[in-house]
Amino acid sequence: MSIEKTKNVLSKYLPAVVLLAMQLCFTQQTMALPQYDQDKHLGVASCASSVCHGKSKAVDDRHVMLNEYRTWSTEDRHARAYQTLLSKESRRIAKNLGLPSAHTAKICLDCHADNVANEKRGPKFQLNDGVGCEACHGGSEQWIESHTEEGVTHKQNLDKNMYPTENGFARAKLCLSCHYGTKDKLASHKIMGAGHPRLSFELETFTANQPAHYLIDKDYIQRKGEFSGFNMWVVGQLETAKSSLELMKDYLIDDDHLVPELYFYDCHACHHPMSDIRWQATEAKAGIPPGVIRLNDANFLMLLELSNVLVPQHSRDIKDAIIGLHKGSIASKTALKQAVARLNTEIVALDKALSGQSYTAVQIKAVRSRLLSQAAQGEYRDFSAAEQAFLAIESISITLGQVAKLEKQLNSLYDTLSNEDGFKPQQFQAVAGKVKNTFN
Repeated sequence: MSIEKTKNVLSKYLPAVVLLAMQLCFTQQTMALPQYDQDKHLGVASCASSVCHGKSKAVDDRHVMLNEYRTWSTEDRHARAYQTLLSKESRRIAKNLGLPSAHTAKICLDCHADNVANEKRGPKFQLNDGVGCEACHGGSEQWIESHTEEGVTHKQNLDKNMYPTENGFARAKLCLSCHYGTKDKLASHKIMGAGHPRLSFELETFTANQPAHYLIDKDYIQRKGEFSGFNMWVVGQLETAKSSLELMKDYLIDDDHLVPELYFYDCHACHHPMSDIRWQATEAKAGIPPGVIRLNDANFLMLLELSNVLVPQHSRDIKDAIIGLHKGSIASKTALKQAVARLNTEIVALDKALSGQSYTAVQIKAVRSRLLSQAAQGEYRDFSAAEQAFLAIESISITLGQVAKLEKQLNSLYDTLSNEDGFKPQQFQAVAGKVKNTFN
């Protein structure tokens, strides 16, 4: 998947996030993910008629555009997720894993389709529809009829188990369940070894690249609130970091295998030619010697830079906790368990400190400046960290409405990341140093 985001997405500055009370109350415990919700999934065909969401063009006089099915079916890769399982590459992966086929294997269907239990499938439900409407919006059994009635509020739809995708926290939980993984479904190192691509995810980037089947206008904000731009990036980083630490407990600490689950380690620390000497000490990996398999700390580093600018009183503790995580990973499971718990505590504290905050353009620019400075100092020597830093820099530039002005600089940074197999940390560092003072 390309890192570069569509350049014509939202180009005006989005100031403070506007949250409804329902968004502030959302926690990971309040609602099951759509795949595991209690209601029947009635199928894409239930939403696709021309009197529902299947119009050929968007309409202007309704709360929603009513061409959502057309957008999904013609532009959205989620609509082709199941078909991917029929490809030559997927057949090869399934064969390597000893599976009869990819399109019948639960581990594949859990993310390439709306793989709900058989008893939760309505008469029009088709597994080969891929990641359809209800895979994100939840089983429509309770709300499919009432959500079209005049006067029905969005809150009433949510009360009938519509999943609140407009909420950044809920969206992060949902997207991460496939684009990062959960205890029950993970693109493990074994699966990647069989040929599955490396997973790469950043919530705001993926949101911006998603073919939009909604319009954030005055009416949308009144009904659902506004959660976008820099705020989405912050939430995405926080939730990804939390998910990573939670899964480390299951797959690294509580697991008894001799070889740890390598999914959580930095791929490119090992997967590069032996002649490509790239190791160099960095601040966040202080005391970690060369030749050690290193945990992927990209999202933790993004939160470190965020804290350095917005809540500097937390930054020292977060940095120490990241260093402790790396040291714990090469010491013992007991040490790793303690390190994971400590870093999780620091991230939860950061989340609490940022809760309800709005961000000024000055603050957002300062975060971008910090990322560029760290990149220019060579702190992002692992591809995944450099990738996350670039996505953040570009996302902030779009939020501030500067993407056209800075297109040349952004493209030069992207060019150093366009081929992960040929990534040279020295090039990324050099280009960051060259362009950092032009971002203002």
